[in-house]
Amino acid sequence: MEAHFKRSHFPTAALVAGTLSLACSFGAWANGNKNNDDLGPFIVGEQGVLYMGGVYDTAPSAGTPTTMSGQMHVFYQLPTSPKNHSWSWKPTSRLPIIMIHGSQQTGANYLGTPDQRPGWAAYFVAHGWPVYVIDQPGRGKSGYFPNAYGAQAANPNPTTVKQMFTAPELTSPLAWPQAALHTQWPGGPGSGVPGQYAYDQFFASQVANMPDNNQALALTTAAVTALINKIGPAIIITHSMTGPESWFIPQANPGKVKAIIAVEPTGNSSLNGDNAPGTTCGLSNVCLNFSPPVASAADLGLTKTPPPAGGFQGQPASNLKSCWLQSGPVIHQPTGLKGTPILIQTGQASYHSTYDYCTSLFLNQAGIPHSYVYLPTVKIFGNGHMQMLESNNLQIAAFDEQWLSKALHVHDNDMAWDH
Repeated sequence: MEAHFKRSHFPTAALVAGTLSLACSFGAWANGNKNNDDLGPFIVGEQGVLYMGGVYDTAPSAGTPTTMSGQMHVFYQLPTSPKNHSWSWKPTSRLPIIMIHGSQQTGANYLGTPDQRPGWAAYFVAHGWPVYVIDQPGRGKSGYFPNAYGAQAANPNPTTVKQMFTAPELTSPLAWPQAALHTQWPGGPGSGVPGQYAYDQFFASQVANMPDNNQALALTTAAVTALINKIGPAIIITHSMTGPESWFIPQANPGKVKAIIAVEPTGNSSLNGDNAPGTTCGLSNVCLNFSPPVASAADLGLTKTPPPAGGFQGQPASNLKSCWLQSGPVIHQPTGLKGTPILIQTGQASYHSTYDYCTSLFLNQAGIPHSYVYLPTVKIFGNGHMQMLESNNLQIAAFDEQWLSKALHVHDNDMAWDH
């Protein structure tokens, strides 16, 4: 299901006025924050809202529908550029980016930060990339329908949010060793607590989950597939709980996902990784399509594998959890991923820093080329799990854009702006 609307063509003067207003609002932050200097003025040629993936309980052709579920809210912004220094317009040639949030979150994560700085969506639009920011079915503007989804899961808990996301450095004893390195929450170390402005804004954005996580992922896969069918080949950015979407969506859309950025994805291991796999099928709880096929998780023969003795990307083995790799003799390979550029990235101080490397090792074992980056190795320090919201969020966005540009062979002359 999607919203049908007539495309509006704004007079040039109106578009320019809107552009100036947008530039000024971000410029005020940029003047006082080196992290945001790179945005500058930029033009949004078109923006709007779509609803994708909705299904009536009764098909209109078969009777009178009474309800709909599965719909996904999509906010999009499409950049354009002045051509030859005249007031004529052309669309950017860059691929669209679909931004997919994680557990108890909404698309607000990508639209701005809890201290009102520009978010990743603004950064990429300013740099010429069309951006589509979703609210997963059952979250935020997508609406929650108990008749289809069941009763909502428990409300977000302020203490859990503080301990896992905003101020893990304050927990005593530390829940993971790297938590002591957390410095990038807006306001600085120790500020991510109830009563502080950025914390309160972030907590106000939290929502209850759908009780069945597998159902949530299946609905998101279907709705993002509908979006890709509408807009064409795209890049996907996933986060945390939607890590499995990094693999589900390409399998559902062969050849149409042109690059994947998985930000701290739910995957092979977890904080409990020394005792059990993070997911039952190696990368997800519902098994992906594999070659040779697997009938169940047992076919993968997941076996506990300790961290490399020398550690991984500068982290000592003592700071890392065990991985769960296939035991063979046949290694099953997730299908539909080879040839697609993949980046998995992990913050220095996040709880994911203890085990995201395991998802990388699982992909390596299965013969899936990809890049794994522990952010300190590219001189990005101090980040927790919510890196798109933290003080250096645009530094991370710039790194991701550089990776995308190299992976997709995008050059400066493909930018939205013609200088």
